[in-house]
Amino acid sequence: MIKKFILVLSFLTFSIQAQELPNGFVYLSDVDASIQTELRYFSHHNFIGKPIDGYHKNCLIVTEETAKALKKIQTILKKDSLSLKIFDGYRPQEAVNHFVRWAKVLNDTLMKQEFYPKVAKKTLFKKGFIASKSGHTRGSTVDLTIINLTSGKEIDMGSAYDFFGDESHPFYKKITINQQKNRNLLRTIMLENGFRPYHKEWWHFTLNNEPFRHTYFNFPVE
Repeated sequence: MIKKFILVLSFLTFSIQAQELPNGFVYLSDVDASIQTELRYFSHHNFIGKPIDGYHKNCLIVTEETAKALKKIQTILKKDSLSLKIFDGYRPQEAVNHFVRWAKVLNDTLMKQEFYPKVAKKTLFKKGFIASKSGHTRGSTVDLTIINLTSGKEIDMGSAYDFFGDESHPFYKKITINQQKNRNLLRTIMLENGFRPYHKEWWHFTLNNEPFRHTYFNFPVE
């Protein structure tokens, strides 16, 4: 009787912890556990200042093709004692909807000083920082940087992740030569391994042959 109870309890624990992902999606940690992640939208450290709708667990979900490409990049970087660090991958539509609702509440500027000090909140839609659809929701877009495995620190990219402003444009000139080199390192290795960049954000890349080019998903991150 006790043995039967333990088996049932184990099954229930597994069921709670594991989500059955749609076909074609994987947990990145199941493909390459060495890639570091910091899911900002699961935390309070983001441009809104609180966890975002749809992010129920600190786990990175992407399409299987994206995971394989990231694993290849990670293998290359590790030879130089470097590693990828990913801030966001698959993003449910309800999270995008949360961004849109927040952007319309003009007096909610809790994180303005850190993430958009020079940008008026009312211009976020016009400037393209907030939109009603996101490539992340198709599962093959990632926001990422590179860390030095020896120091454990992110290499200096000249602006923070999710900073709203010209400083985040990949070829922004008013940063140091070393910061430009670091951005170019990330950009080059991503382009050489099947990703295309976004012209306003040095951290944002999408798999060229993404499998769900016209599908926007809305299952939770858990």
